[in-house]
Amino acid sequence: MRIHLFIPCFVDQLMPHMGVAMVRVLEKLGHTLVYPERQTCCGQPPFNSGFSDEARAVAAHQLTCFEKAEVVVGPSGSCVAMMKVFYPQLFAGTPQEAAAQALADKTYEFSQFLVDRLGVTDVGATFQGKVTIHDGCHGLRELRIKRQPRELLRHVRGLELVEMGEAETCCGFGGAFAVKMPQLSTAMVEVKARSILATGAQAVVSCDPSCLMQIGGYLKRQGHAIRCLHVAEVLAS
Repeated sequence: MRIHLFIPCFVDQLMPHMGVAMVRVLEKLGHTLVYPERQTCCGQPPFNSGFSDEARAVAAHQLTCFEKAEVVVGPSGSCVAMMKVFYPQLFAGTPQEAAAQALADKTYEFSQFLVDRLGVTDVGATFQGKVTIHDGCHGLRELRIKRQPRELLRHVRGLELVEMGEAETCCGFGGAFAVKMPQLSTAMVEVKARSILATGAQAVVSCDPSCLMQIGGYLKRQGHAIRCLHVAEVLAS
């Protein structure tokens, strides 16, 4: 399959290794990858802050970048949810409504694409250690991603998956929320961190890099050596 890569701006700038890991897995499965260099932010920051016109201007550019794609795959449940769920709402009643829906229909989060579109649950990965998993809010609630990463992790040789009690609890990032409400955001990630530590896991895995950035930042500042890994990084090992 010819796959167009959607790499969110913060992955490109702060966590490129997560995008690279996704590429390695997809190439290992024999697919041809295309990276449209004109792509930019999906428009989620202004959209979540109530600036729909500004978000629409950014999103309109994305529509042109992926117009000819057969399928679009991204490593972020949050950003994929923006394109797959909120673009049709953002462009409803506009001349670009059909284009927004067409892009939504062919866009997938990475684990969702492997399991639901390709029917792949075992990529031949090996990872020694105990891990727990965090369900990002957008992936869980907007894309219904829960089963897919767990099926993939259960087929990784040497990996022990242990569920935390607060797997579905928000980590407190929420984009601009963490900036506007830093005390509340910190209190929320503290709850998440305690739940992670209680599992005894050496790593926490998620389908959303922004959540991993929030959780990892807190754990590091508290002196904990727990690794924060994107599911693609585990599958690429």
